[in-house]
This record gives sequence, C-alpha cells and structure tokens, in this order.
Amino acid sequence: MPKGSTLLLALLLFMLPPARAENWPGTQWSRGSDTTGPALEALEAYAFAPRNDATRLGVRTDALLVIRDGQLIYERYAGPTTVDTPHLTWSISKSLLAAVLGVAYGEGRFRLQDQAATYLPALRQHPDIRMADLLHWASGLDWQEDYEYAPLKSSVVAMLYTRGHNDMAAFTAGHPAFSAPGQVFRYSSGDSNLLSAALKGMLGPQRYADYPWQALFEPLGIGHAVWESDASGTFVGSSYAYLTARDLARVGLLMLRDGRWGERQLLPRDWVEFNRTPFAGYRANQDEAVPGGHWWLNRSVAGAALPWPDAPADTFAALGHWGQALYVIPSAGLVIVRYADDRDGGYRHNEMLKLAMAAFAPKVQP
Repeated sequence: MPKGSTLLLALLLFMLPPARAENWPGTQWSRGSDTTGPALEALEAYAFAPRNDATRLGVRTDALLVIRDGQLIYERYAGPTTVDTPHLTWSISKSLLAAVLGVAYGEGRFRLQDQAATYLPALRQHPDIRMADLLHWASGLDWQEDYEYAPLKSSVVAMLYTRGHNDMAAFTAGHPAFSAPGQVFRYSSGDSNLLSAALKGMLGPQRYADYPWQALFEPLGIGHAVWESDASGTFVGSSYAYLTARDLARVGLLMLRDGRWGERQLLPRDWVEFNRTPFAGYRANQDEAVPGGHWWLNRSVAGAALPWPDAPADTFAALGHWGQALYVIPSAGLVIVRYADDRDGGYRHNEMLKLAMAAFAPKVQP
C-alpha cells in the first residue's frame, strides 16, 4: 500500500468513535459510571415528582433503571416497588411473548406466513389469519381495546375479567371480522392471546407450561418471572407477566444486540428485524408509536413526524398500561426500564426519552 494511503487509513481510523465495550450481566449487572449533574436532576424532577397516593394524579414512576453498553448506570425506586419486586408489566407482556415466539421460530416450529388456525383450531372460522397478521395486530377481527373509558363496550375488559376470562383465545376467535386479515392495524390484546394459544398448539400443553422459562428467561438469567394463565392453561400473553426492572432490562439488552446473548444467537436475526420493521398497513398517527412485530417503533410513516421526535429514529419499545415502558436505543447503547402507576394520562414518552438522552447518552468527543 502506498505510504500516503497508509497515512490516510490511519487518520480515518483515528477519527472513528471508539468501539463500545460489550459487557454482559452475570448473576448481577456490572456497574458503570454514575451519572450526576443538571441533566439528571431535570430527569428526576420529571420522573419522580412528589406523588399523591390519594389522588393518583401526575407522573408516578415506580422504578427507573438505565443500562448503557451492558452496564447498570442508574437505578431508583419509589412507592411500594423495590429492586426485588416483580412488577406487573401490563402490555409489555406482548413484546415478551414476541421474544418467546422468536425462540420457537428459530426452532422451526412455525413460519410467519403460516395460517394461525394450523396451531389454534378455534380460528378455523377465520382461516386466512396468518401468524404475521397477529403479530402486527392486524387480524381483522372486530375488537374494541378500551379500558376505563368505555368498559361496557370493551372487548379487552370482557376478555380479561368477564365473559372471556376462562378461555381468552376462544373468546377472541369468536369475534366477527371487520376487514380482511393483514390489511388494517387495530391494536388488540385479543390478537396477542391468540398468539399465546397458538404457541401452546405448537408445543403441546406439557412443554408449553415451562417454555417461556426454558426458552427465554433462564438463558437470560431471569430468575423471578411470573406469568399468569387463564383457566384453559394459556398464558395471558397480552397483559400478565411480572418481572423485576433488572430482569426486564435483560430482555432489552437481548433486543439491543439483535437477539444475541453472549455467544448464543437466542433469537434469529431475521426475527428481530421483523420485530423492528413497521407494519405496512399502519397509517400515520393511528397510535402513540408505529407497530412492528409486537414492538413499538419510533419511525416516520408517510412523511409524518417521528412519534418521539426528541429520541433517535432507531428507538423502539415495549409499552404497557399506566406508563410501563422498556425503551431500547441502539445508537446510544441504552436500555431504559420504567415502571409506573400513571392514572391520568399525563406521562409523555417523548419527554422521558428527551431527558434520558440528555442525562445518559454517550457524549461525543469534539
């Protein structure tokens, strides 16, 4: 190589940012440098404002934990939540289910274009619904995902607490269609429980009962996970997984690193890519973020602004009712777990992400 080319290559290598260390948690997370200063104070003022347990108004953070480059750099708890509390994740459960399904996908148990009825006979009246449609919340089934605001009309309330709670998948499968499968996004906890029941059909009841632990939790070193099931023995994949904040962060790190855990490719790369690819049938501003394969994406659709404009475009998340969030920001090497008890809708993901980036994102050297 000519001398000038050698000098140019050396200069280019010098200008590149240093490679991040690849840390992995053992039984415990290793600790990184503590964060201090005005940016952290601003974040804490937002996340941990004085809480009023009588009114339950305002931003009410139960736990906030930050992983950077595989190391724990920030952790704080409030209310009844502690480091050892398996917290209700609500709809973060849906993204956990997607990770469990990713292991099954890697084992060759199903393909995305398979008819879901192959694994779940209750769906035979809707034979055109594919596994990918359920993962996109695009089954085409007529579903109302309302909670406190319209409980008498709510499909999800009926599924979780009244007519459907004994067999949530069968209850969901009994709904009529409002569109062809795979065409229209309509957020549905019912779709998630159809996926959970389809997984049981693939595995059989005996293997299924331990599968989330054998396939996902144990390989990641998660020791305190709880996942409720309905009376039929199907995990409530939409809603009822409980993990500590430190354990949920392991799932975030797995996704940050494209499904790899140490030397093991636990989730196939093409599965993670599917999780992080926007659903083509989604129209701009239908929801608070853009749906991928049972994860939420900070992506622009049809020229619309980013859902979280103060966060990097590669940010994606698992989100749950009352302010639960697992944010993953690959470009910053960040995984952020936020548990909460927000009741009035005042919490804003973009505000949290903006403040977290200011406090925790690696500083670029001039």
